[in-house]
Formats: sequence, structure tokens, C-alpha cells
Amino acid sequence: MQSEQQQERSALIVTTLTSFMAPFMISSVNVALPAIQSDFGVDAVTLSWIPTSYLLAMAILLVPAGKFADIYGRKKIFLCGVVLYTLASTFAAFVPSVGWLLAMRAGQGVGAAMFVTTAMAILTSVVLPGRRGRALGILVSAVYVGLATGPFVGGFMTRYLGWRSLFGIMFFLGIGTLYGALRHLKGEWAPARGERFDLVGSLLYGISVFCLVYGAIRMVSLPATLLMVTGLGLMAFFFLQQSRAEFPVFEVRLFRNNRIFLFSSLAALINYAATFAVTFQLSLYLQYVKGMAPHIAGTVLMAQPVIMALFSPWAGKLSDRKEPRLLASIGMAITAAGLGVFAALSPTTPVWLIVVVLLVLGFGFALFSAPNMSAIMGSVEKRYFGIASGTVATMRLLGQMISMSVATIFLVIFVGRKEIGPDNLHSFLQSMHFCLLLFVLFCVVGIYFSFFRGKKEEV
Repeated sequence: MQSEQQQERSALIVTTLTSFMAPFMISSVNVALPAIQSDFGVDAVTLSWIPTSYLLAMAILLVPAGKFADIYGRKKIFLCGVVLYTLASTFAAFVPSVGWLLAMRAGQGVGAAMFVTTAMAILTSVVLPGRRGRALGILVSAVYVGLATGPFVGGFMTRYLGWRSLFGIMFFLGIGTLYGALRHLKGEWAPARGERFDLVGSLLYGISVFCLVYGAIRMVSLPATLLMVTGLGLMAFFFLQQSRAEFPVFEVRLFRNNRIFLFSSLAALINYAATFAVTFQLSLYLQYVKGMAPHIAGTVLMAQPVIMALFSPWAGKLSDRKEPRLLASIGMAITAAGLGVFAALSPTTPVWLIVVVLLVLGFGFALFSAPNMSAIMGSVEKRYFGIASGTVATMRLLGQMISMSVATIFLVIFVGRKEIGPDNLHSFLQSMHFCLLLFVLFCVVGIYFSFFRGKKEEV
């Protein structure tokens, strides 16, 4: 039988491995997008679906996977997710068309949903409250290490081995992660064993998310607008159905009765909505406007996640002693300032200034993320850790999808369904400027929810 400290260490090792793998894939593929566009000859909107298809599939399955894991065992679902993610990544290295690539990206999203929603719940279950902020800070740091190394390694591999090698390397990372999980992750967690799985609620949630995201991507047409309205209606009906369900797939009562949980979740949603697409846009800016090679652009983009990785454990540990709402609010304000500078980028903006702003953004996001996550997980009872973990991941994914949807809408408005090139670089810059200004506004709203959530009260 493992001691408490051994159990904490084992859970931390395994969840850290999986927390690195998914963001590494995301950030490395972002740098490879121009190479993929050149290989398949796709337009800018189709290109944006390569990251979006992953996020969409993950968001649709994230909530149902979390509840399913609570019923049948978090470790089982965690391991199945790692296997599926590894297989989809490996097959993506050999796809003959962009359609097959999008299908494999969706497969990655399904697998990631299974291990992301269970990882944080497992870690929070075994780590004592006094050390929880530090542990979650390390988990967040692993995410940023993946984001930091992804652009550099991805750019280097794309240049010298081709973009397909990015997916091929995930086979080895996936096998290593699976070995670590089987060797170090001991025990099983199924706090909802015996409950009935809410299939109707899961379908309602999945369909509503799909309608909202697909409608946002195709926003310039009337059918797309109707699709978004349908999605909003279905989401409202989902919340109503869940409030009456005997065994809800998503515990909406937490939002009604727990102000810290509600406001912290909304702050996370807004923060990711304001920041996720920035790497996508800067990758295109550095390569198309600045004329950088993929590996050089990836090196520049490393600045932000490196700072995130360095300061997240410190911020998490600090949140064990200081008010998370104060730390997170300051972090959100710093992020807003950095985005405001990026909203004025031009072809003549010096690279050193871009790097400095990326460093500032990285510090702001580190100061926000770990304390905010600690506040969410610390505001609920232990039996709700799975739900809270799923909520954190859902807010992150919904925010990321909103961010990509907004960026895509501005690309459609200013660039249209054309490949980005010398003839439309000015239009691309305009789309980027307006998008980033909107992201600054998002952060201002986020500061309100972050600051007025209430004081920390460990449950």
C-alpha cells in the first residue's frame, strides 16, 4: 500500500506527463500550419479548422467523459484516453488528404478529453489542501513546458523532417506516457459508481456545443447565425434538464450556489478566450509578414510559455498563502496590457519588442492560471472534484474555441476564403488588429469576475 506522499508523487508524475503531451502537439502544429497549407493547398478558413477540430471534439466529449469516469473509474478512462490519443496521432502522420487529417485531429481531441478531465481530479483527490496550489502549479507548468518546446521543436522538425514528423513523434511520447501511467498510477477512483449515465444530457450538451462552434466558424451566412441561435437554445435547455436530472452529467447546482466556483470558472473561460488564438495569429504574422522560417518563428513564440512554465509553480505555491482572486486579477490585467500592445503590430515592429511583450503575457497568464485553478478546486467538496476538474477543462476548451472562432471570423471578414499571401497581408493585419482589440475587452470583463469572486474558503 502506498503512503500518502508516494501516492501524491505518483499521481503528480503521471498527470504531469499527460499535461505536457497535449499542449506540445497543439503548439507544434500551429507552427506547421503554413507547411500544411502548402502541402494540401487549402484556404485560410480550412487551415484554421486544423486546431479547431481538435478543440471541438475535445469540448464535446469533455463533460460526458468526466462523468463516465466518475461512474466506471477515472484510471480506466485516463488510460483509454492515452491509448486513443496515441493511435490518432500516429495515423495522422500518414494521412493522404486534409480531410483525413481533420478526422485524426478530432480523434486526438476525443482521447485528450478522456485523460484531461480525469488527470486533475485524480491529482486533487490525493494531494492535501495545504499542498494543492503547489501541485496544480506544477501541473500548469507542465502544460506550458509543452507549449514552450512545441513551437521550437515543431518548427525545427517541420523544416528538416516535414510536418508529418510532428504526429509521428507522438507515438513515442504516447507510449512513454502509457508506461508511466501503468507503472506509477496506483489505485482507482469512482465516486459515482452505481449511478446511471445521463445519455440524453450528454447528447444535448454535445449537439449544442457543435452548433455554437460550427455556427461561429461560418458566421458570415444566415444559416450559420440560425445554427448559433439553435446552439444557444439547446444549451439553455441542457442546463434546465440537468437541474432536474437525478444523476446529472454536469452539476449545474454548483453554479447557482457557489459564487467562487461560478466567477472563477467564468474568469477562466474569458482568459482563454482572450489568449489562445494569439499564438495562431502570431505564428502566421511572423512567417507571412516577417518572412521567418518555421523554426525561427517557433523560437520567438517560445518566450511566452517559457515564462509561464517558470512562474506557474511559484504562483500556485503563493496562492496557498495569498488570496487567489488578487493574484489572478493582477495577472489578467497584465495580460490585457500585453494584448493592447500586440493590437498595434505592423510590418516594421521590431522582433525584440514582440519577444518582450510575449514575456509579459507569459508572466500575466502564469499569475492568473494556477491561483484561479486552485480557487476552483478548493471551493468544492471532495465528491465534486471530478465535476470541478471537468468544469476547469471545459471552460478552458470553450474559451479556446471561442478564441479560435473569433480569429476565424475576422479572417473571413478581412481575408476571405483565400490563401494568405503578399496580396492580402494588409487585410490579414487588419483582421489581427481588430481581433486583439476585442481580446483586450474580454480581459477587462474577466478582471471583474476574477476580483469580485469572493475570498478563498477551503472546503
